[in-house]
Amino acid sequence: MEVRVQDIRKDFGRFPALDKVSLDIRSGELIALLGPSGSGKTTLLRLIAGLESPTDGTIFFGDDDASKKTVQERNIGFVFQHYALFRHMTVIDNVAFGLKVRPSSRRPAAADIRKRAEDLIDLVQLGGLEKRYPAQLSGGQRQRVALARAMAVEPNVLLLDEPFGALDAQVRKELRRWLREIHDRTGHTTVFVTHDQDEALELADRVVVMSKGRIEQVGTPDEIYDTPNSPFVFGFIGQSNTLPVRVENGQLWLEDRSIGVSAPGEPAGPAELYFRPHDIDLLDGCGGCLAGVVTLSRRVAGTRHVELDIAGSTRRIEIELPSDVAATPGTRIAFRPNRWRLFRS
Repeated sequence: MEVRVQDIRKDFGRFPALDKVSLDIRSGELIALLGPSGSGKTTLLRLIAGLESPTDGTIFFGDDDASKKTVQERNIGFVFQHYALFRHMTVIDNVAFGLKVRPSSRRPAAADIRKRAEDLIDLVQLGGLEKRYPAQLSGGQRQRVALARAMAVEPNVLLLDEPFGALDAQVRKELRRWLREIHDRTGHTTVFVTHDQDEALELADRVVVMSKGRIEQVGTPDEIYDTPNSPFVFGFIGQSNTLPVRVENGQLWLEDRSIGVSAPGEPAGPAELYFRPHDIDLLDGCGGCLAGVVTLSRRVAGTRHVELDIAGSTRRIEIELPSDVAATPGTRIAFRPNRWRLFRS
């Protein structure tokens, strides 16, 4: 099911939670809504679900205007962060619930409901736990039950609100991989909300980066990470450094010296240089470079993360080095960014 959000505005009192948001979600796509708290991502999800009504704008499911339809009429599957399972029901009864409460004209036969619930329990790898209650399950197992329950009604759209937010890091990682596999097997149009960048980049076909009620950028994980279109996206996705520079005759300068980076075609004047800690070349000498003194060095898995005080700037930056590079506090390091972006204020 294709979903189109067209010029949506949502006000809470005098506060605009969403401001003229438009988004096309392709049928069968797995979309991540990513942003900090207050960016509007959960509000957008709830509007798609029908749990909130837009102040202005339209939401289409296929060619149908769904803006005034109820959750039931939209046939939504919704998975909440804290599962929202019925504590007095077994696993199989939780999964079957959405089918059992349908109007009699649309309700499958009892045997068909049970068969679908059993198939979904097997799909989410909980076979043998049908008769357990939520209190007898781990957090990861409860989240699997919640997903099976949402899929039981064969939803037009599957919506997940911070689905792994209440789980520990290792379980989150396992369930991310599992959710991607489930999505590829079932083909549901799926939208999930997260503030976890790794989760969005690992899971989604496309990522929607949001800030202050607006969409900053929509793209594949590679596009979002490698070609961010704004300072916010560059700073929010992954780690980044910024330095105030100026452009003179196609060269970048920091204070009174060239840093050895060419910027052909860039207009002269001040700019902010953005680059990622790993996008650098180390240099032996410094005939045009960035140089700094190590203030902190720490081992992170197979790399070494180093903080530097940069000469000519009051800002401290971080670079990533091979783990065998000596970088003790007080060491001077010269380098040059090899991938970077300039943004003007």
